[in-house]
Amino acid sequence: MIVRQKFRYAGCLQQQLMALFLSNQLIWLADQGQEVIGIYPKSLLVLESNHSARHHIRSLDLQSVTDERLDFLDFRELIHFLTSSSANLTTPKIAGFCGGLMGFVGYDVAAALAQNVPIQGDQPKAVLGIYDVFFRLESGEWWLYGPSTPAHLTLYQQIDQRVIQAIASQATLTFQLLHPLMPRWSFSQYAQAFGQVQDYLKAGDCYQVNLTQAFDGHMTGDLLPLLESLMTLTRAPFAGYLRCGDLELLSCSPELFIALEDQHTIVTRPIKGTRPRLADPVADEASKAQLIASDKDRSENLMIVDLLRNDLSIHAKVGSVHVPKLFEIESFAQVHHMVSEVRATLTTDQSALQVVMDALPGGSITGAPKIRAMQIIQELEAGPRGAYCGSMGYLNADGTGRFNILIRTLQRVGQDLQIWAGGGITIASELESEYQECLDKIGAIVDHVNQWQSTTDPLDKPD
Repeated sequence: MIVRQKFRYAGCLQQQLMALFLSNQLIWLADQGQEVIGIYPKSLLVLESNHSARHHIRSLDLQSVTDERLDFLDFRELIHFLTSSSANLTTPKIAGFCGGLMGFVGYDVAAALAQNVPIQGDQPKAVLGIYDVFFRLESGEWWLYGPSTPAHLTLYQQIDQRVIQAIASQATLTFQLLHPLMPRWSFSQYAQAFGQVQDYLKAGDCYQVNLTQAFDGHMTGDLLPLLESLMTLTRAPFAGYLRCGDLELLSCSPELFIALEDQHTIVTRPIKGTRPRLADPVADEASKAQLIASDKDRSENLMIVDLLRNDLSIHAKVGSVHVPKLFEIESFAQVHHMVSEVRATLTTDQSALQVVMDALPGGSITGAPKIRAMQIIQELEAGPRGAYCGSMGYLNADGTGRFNILIRTLQRVGQDLQIWAGGGITIASELESEYQECLDKIGAIVDHVNQWQSTTDPLDKPD
């Protein structure tokens, strides 16, 4: 794999570069400041329904695609096939993504696999691809990485021409909100579900259940025009964008699910505990101090730490699972979060992707015990979660990688637009504060998106 082209064009913005490839499957990941755009996947797995998946294999000349209709029961085997097909990639020695698998697995898929039950609903499920052609942003300039085959060299020339034409034409995508994002539940409906969770907790079914609610809207156009402004607003460290057909995901996630630092070291950093950021510095520090002193939030966080220690121990060397950071406070653009860290050393016979799949869905967005919490979630929530609370990320051919938790995530299917928010409910939880926590987590994103109702250009922000 070699660097083919550095794009120095002064007018080439990230949005323009990404817009060129929306007709193909596209993914963008921002991994703690490192940005990468995957294009022209050599192999693509799309899970479409409870019983069906489609596997696309692109020809070397990029002119044809072979479609294979596959049974969902083969999903795990297909993922392993994708991983093995990236094993022969010759990758550069660079930090972050350097060639391999990128994509997402939605909550509904992860929950179904964990419980061995059918997948809920028609929401987004999973899209995973092998990428050997990708852009990386390095020192403010986009570099194109890819194989040095004759077919790819021709492709790079075509990409170069397309970028030049796009800059000259100044073509832009549009986003129009037809109906603003509004909560699917009224407060009384949320209160009813909250009360049912409390009944289960008091009966001893669970220690904690992550109850979430959806905000629904309708739109035309694309979510991509919102990416730059939402990244500025949220400063999300584990952000991502994916486009596949009429599915778009735009994730402003603050939460790391799993990092594979090398072939043997695995790290997870669960978030549990939230307080709002406030404009007044003194009040903001008081909000942070309140979170630090909260026994309830520490208890919730510790429950999830214990759950994840158990999840990682399945594939870890005996005695290697440890918690180097507990109850640390990290301050994001809109909220303060309580974050802990769990580390482990994998046994030598473990597939990195298998470890990720077995740990899904993350304990911070299900509850404990995990299986019973997922059953209660399915019973009480007003519909499947789709991509929300799943995971998006990458796995390099050398076994390193990073996956987020898909929270603070907009998902579009056709004209339907959704964003979800929730929190861990324990016996000590209070109804009003838990409801307010949902608003604190996504209120700024919802307000930002809703500004563009009945407008056609998100760059023309209404007064």
